[in-house]
Amino acid sequence: MMQTTMTAFMRELARLIAERRKTLTDNVASGLAISSYEQYREHVGRLAELNEVLEMMDEAEANVNKR
Repeated sequence: MMQTTMTAFMRELARLIAERRKTLTDNVASGLAISSYEQYREHVGRLAELNEVLEMMDEAEANVNKR
């Protein structure tokens, strides 16, 4: 039961992160939600952070699967 719940949680978290990444990417690409270079840098930084979180999730899953 615990593994099923955790797997569902991880999938949902990955889905939410993917949605947030798409929104930020669309904002950067269109430029409509960005009115300054600082906002651009903030959006790009958030994208980089979300990518890192996804990599950490993959690493955590691999570590758990090794056990």
